[in-house]
This record gives sequence, C-alpha cells and structure tokens, in this order.
Amino acid sequence: MAELFILLGGNVGDKAKIFEHTIKLIGESIGVITKRSSVYETESWGFEADLFWNQVIIINTKLNPIEILHLTQSIEVAMGRSKKQAKHNKSNHYSDRIIDIDLLFYDQLLLNTPELTIPHSKIGERLFVLVPLNELESEKYHPVLGMTIKELLRICPDRLKVERLVDKHS
Repeated sequence: MAELFILLGGNVGDKAKIFEHTIKLIGESIGVITKRSSVYETESWGFEADLFWNQVIIINTKLNPIEILHLTQSIEVAMGRSKKQAKHNKSNHYSDRIIDIDLLFYDQLLLNTPELTIPHSKIGERLFVLVPLNELESEKYHPVLGMTIKELLRICPDRLKVERLVDKHS
C-alpha cells in the first residue's frame, strides 16, 4: 500500500456537499481515506475570485499514480468540472472551479512526466497547501526540497489568507 496525499480545492457551488461527495468518490475508487485535515477558506492564488475551500486528505492505495491521476480527473468531470488546463500552458490558467484534485505526494516517489509531477511542484509556494498539510503531517519530508512541511511553512513566501473553518458550514 502506498500513502497518497491529495489536495481538494474549489470555490463554486455548495462547497460542503461538493467536498463530501468528492471524498466519497475518492474513497470508493482510489483507496482508504486515513486522515482529513480541517477545511480552510483561502484567498485565490494567481487570479481574483471568490474564496476557495481547501483540504488535504491522506489515502492508502494500491493504485499507481497514473491510474490515480486518471481517476481524479474523472471525478472532477463527474462533479461538473470543465477540462483542466494543461500544466505546460503558458497563459494564466487559474480560474473558478467546482473541484480541483491535486496529487501532492505518493510515498516518497519522485515522478516527472509530461502528464504528472510528484511531489506536486508548487507545494512549497502555497500556504493553502502547506497549512492543511502541516496540520496532518508537519514532519513529512519533501524529497525534492529537502525540508519538512513545518520548515517549508515557515519560509513560504505566500501571504494570502488561509483560515480554518470552524463548523461554519456544517
């Protein structure tokens, strides 16, 4: 079994229902969810938009990363997400979304293909990723950046708002 870290994000629709249904689909198709961070309300990164929700979940899975990528893309579409922009697109491809599912870590695997990079290349730059990761696994070691999540959080240049929701929307 591999330990998979996934980030959920979205800012459109009934976010509580969308997140719960997305988590249900992930649990049914990818593996056993072992941990869930709190949900955080965050400012948009890279464009002006309504506030996002973000949450990290940890899953034990028997699937390989490419299988997981295809399943998460199918879940995004099933939840109503339009096509995800290719990461090599040079234009500003950030936009409002119903749900975004990003693979952050897969054990300590290093993978860099045109289709998928693991660990996710932007982990160290974004508070909305680091804060929920730190809540769950502050001592997790980033194999590329050579630091723990706690250390990355301390030096992160991002200053956008990341606020934990406290039963505000349950």
